[in-house]
Amino acid sequence: MPHVNTERRGGTTPPREGRRIVAGSATGLLAVGAALGAAELVAGMTGSVSPVVAVGDVVVDATPAFLMEWAIALFGTADKVVLVTGITAVLFGAGAVLGVIALRRPVLGYAGLAVFALAGLAAVLLRRADDPWAAAPVVAGAAAGALALALLSRSARTARRPGREGRPQAPADAETAPAQVGSDRGPGRRGFVLTATGVLVGSATAGALGRWLPDALGGAGARSALALPAAAEPLPALPSGTDLGVPGLAPFSTPNADFYRIDTALTVPRLDSTRWRLRVHGMVDEPFEIDMDELLALPLVEADITMTCVSNQVGGDLVGNSRWLGFPLADLLRRAGVQSGADQILSTSDDGWTCGTPTEVVMDGRDALLAVGMGGEPLPHEHGYPARMVVPGLYGFVSATKWVTDIKLTRFADERAYWARRDWAVRAPIKVMSRVDVPAPLGRVPSGDTVLAGVAWAQHRGVAAVEVSVDDGDWWEAELAQVPGIDTWVQWVAETALEPGPHTVRVRATDATGRTQTSERTEPIPDGATGWHSIRFTAE
Repeated sequence: MPHVNTERRGGTTPPREGRRIVAGSATGLLAVGAALGAAELVAGMTGSVSPVVAVGDVVVDATPAFLMEWAIALFGTADKVVLVTGITAVLFGAGAVLGVIALRRPVLGYAGLAVFALAGLAAVLLRRADDPWAAAPVVAGAAAGALALALLSRSARTARRPGREGRPQAPADAETAPAQVGSDRGPGRRGFVLTATGVLVGSATAGALGRWLPDALGGAGARSALALPAAAEPLPALPSGTDLGVPGLAPFSTPNADFYRIDTALTVPRLDSTRWRLRVHGMVDEPFEIDMDELLALPLVEADITMTCVSNQVGGDLVGNSRWLGFPLADLLRRAGVQSGADQILSTSDDGWTCGTPTEVVMDGRDALLAVGMGGEPLPHEHGYPARMVVPGLYGFVSATKWVTDIKLTRFADERAYWARRDWAVRAPIKVMSRVDVPAPLGRVPSGDTVLAGVAWAQHRGVAAVEVSVDDGDWWEAELAQVPGIDTWVQWVAETALEPGPHTVRVRATDATGRTQTSERTEPIPDGATGWHSIRFTAE
């Protein structure tokens, strides 16, 4: 019986070609996984960053300001996750293509891998040139990827060549041909599956270890090992009536786990407090460096401060309040001796981000801190461990450097910080703002007596009054909760009787200087949003 060629010549992919594409794609995907897993492991062992993060940092730096603003507005605190996910997806997609190519042209597969490795090296050298281990994760990842590609490609080719000479032998008996082909191909396919499983398990294990090692190897410098001293003069407990306890209303003190996080770091830096040092220099009389032991030996102070992100939309939740522990920044600068004309404090984070803070604001007597504690515990890694800046009254992008390692006294005319180079404001005092938390937007409440509640803030000026209006009616004054000072937000509550049906409530606040929140709606960038917050709900 003549041999029949079952492969089609039309637009349908022949079975053998389809299997080659599947095997090649799997090979490329697993090779990329091996590269990323090895890179994560070495990054965790050396304290460096993974190539994905390094490339992401370069992408962030090169992204036009308008696109970054759009991403923050659209994704909020998930913007970094979206970027890292996108970069990873591109790597895996390219890996799948390279895997298919490598089955026919191995040299091209390795060449493609080398191109990605060179791009990773360029990225880490651009952002981490001062780190002697910066290139190690990229090199390890490239080596692991090449090895996985070689092993998987060989297994895939073996699975496709059942015969000793690379082709199926023509069967003498057509009735036995299927059994012969199946029995020849079986071991090859099993070998590919076993190799792929080994690569997958190894990659996942390496990646998990890489994420776990920074904390495990932290030792005395780990956050869990840092013992904060008590403040030299601890603050009293919060005044009675600070928290109104209305269900659905944001608590006065924001739990650390719920505190908003906005920054440019694609992965949270894991600094060793025993190696941390802060350099104070620039236009000062006596430059100096301070380490964590010396900082903790100073008379630390506590301060209740609400922080707000400039990206916060009207009614947004990029705002939170905490009790901070730290050393007064003004005293730190007095030790250095600030020279005349130094109107900017240019602070730098461990990840290279820079922030410009007006010098006179820090020196005017407010509770501007080099903070080491938040909410009664060491700073969480996400919020700047082991030390950060906290300056009440200014939006975070000009006041709240996390993972701070460098403070330089300079002039706004001479140097521009990260966001200032993207045309954001250089002096950004927080605007008076208020928000409705209760009822929830589009929520349903019983008709009759109805509780309205929310929060308002005007840091370092304080909130003097909050007014509410229902269904475009007259404004009336809400009741304000107690506050420990002028640097925190305040809860407000009001009650009214409502008929069944849809309703709208809006709110506005007035600060202690007499400035009332404007109704004009503006976007957050470049110096903070304005407008009245309103919500719709239904009484039934």
